[in-house]
Amino acid sequence: MKNKLFICIALILGSTLWMGAANPVKPDSPNIILILTDDQGWSHVSKAMDPKEAESFSEYLSTPNINKLGDEGMRFTSGYAPAPICTPTRRSILCGASAARSGTEFRSEYIPADHMTIPRALKKANPAYYCAHFGKWGEHMISTPEECGYDRSDGETGNHTGGMPNSLGVKAHDQGPDYFIDEENPKLTFSLTDSAIRFMDHAVKENRPFYLQVSYYATHLSIVCKQETLLKYYRKGVPDRMYPRSFAAMLEDLDQGIGLLLDALDQSGVAENTYVVFMSDNGGQRFMPGNDESRKHLNAPLTDFKQSLYEGGIRVPFMVRGPGIEPGSYSHVPVVGYDLLPTFYELAGGKKKLPDEVDGGSIISLFQNPESGKVKRDAGALIFHRPIKKSSSAVRQDSYKLMLSWNKEGEITDRHLYNLDHSVVESEETDIAGQNEEKADQLQAILLDFLKALD
Repeated sequence: MKNKLFICIALILGSTLWMGAANPVKPDSPNIILILTDDQGWSHVSKAMDPKEAESFSEYLSTPNINKLGDEGMRFTSGYAPAPICTPTRRSILCGASAARSGTEFRSEYIPADHMTIPRALKKANPAYYCAHFGKWGEHMISTPEECGYDRSDGETGNHTGGMPNSLGVKAHDQGPDYFIDEENPKLTFSLTDSAIRFMDHAVKENRPFYLQVSYYATHLSIVCKQETLLKYYRKGVPDRMYPRSFAAMLEDLDQGIGLLLDALDQSGVAENTYVVFMSDNGGQRFMPGNDESRKHLNAPLTDFKQSLYEGGIRVPFMVRGPGIEPGSYSHVPVVGYDLLPTFYELAGGKKKLPDEVDGGSIISLFQNPESGKVKRDAGALIFHRPIKKSSSAVRQDSYKLMLSWNKEGEITDRHLYNLDHSVVESEETDIAGQNEEKADQLQAILLDFLKALD
């Protein structure tokens, strides 16, 4: 009788512990961390993003912790931000919808809270997910993080939260010093990291799978860095590209913050069941106080800068580390930030079909098969659209990229076709549309069909 009573009590206690708080935890649900940096160009790392491209990194910069993610996981050599500016990219990542659908500029009528979002998708897969967003939310996002399904956040933060001229005592970038010194918390990098670590520790103690997005304010202007870090680059000499020494210092301070987050993850005991994704919200900014345009192109070897749909504006460092991903691997298959929502949903165990308005496709097949894996998107290609400010659109499928130019009446005025399998340095200098009209027509049809479907 006593033995039977003991067994009953043990079963009840075991069941209670398994149930946790309100929702049972699926032991196979991984944790996911998305690290999003700001205005960090594709080559703004100190180890090659593409081993075939000698200029896809900088020996002058120092990003050992970012490099560690690639060394312990997979680098996507053709990883893209959904847009060449920050808020459209952030809306797109949040909702898994291309900027053509969710808004191509800072202001948009698209209301994220009315659509599928990353935290909603994760909780659809497993209601136990605990979700947080810390750092830069975006400009004119309309919806708050909590309205989009986050459990914890810093609120409706933007550029000014993380250090813009008027928050640093001057009216504009050209009316103040080239850089600002903050010995404790440049660009809020370290307080932001602390918030992320506290959330992660709490989720682990609660035995809940978590999603954590850490949206750093660096390397967006204004330039803010530690004096000690800056002095290191003055001793190092002249930068290898047009950016100033202070930019290199700000980036290293950012890398140190990322290192603290990764160290805390390693110490948490859940690193082996955690995916870490790293990317930037767009390419590098052309104008920086103190830069020298006589030196090499800031985004070399890519063409153009932030704001543009050329590679320098949208191709960004993109890495994933996690279970089942071979350390030090590379994938040349094009991927984009709006692929993350369906990827995270599948990682979380989601089975039901996502809404048709989710334009991205899961990239999980690439984790095991970097070159032969397939990403299924309804459009069959990556779509980029910025008709208002830049009068341009682009579509990438496999190694081909087509760019269209528009007039004010919405008529196509020009088109260019590039083969990005060739040397990146020359890829957008050699237009092959005239030699390959069939491919140009095919990609143009994909792009126009997608845009017409969105009216």
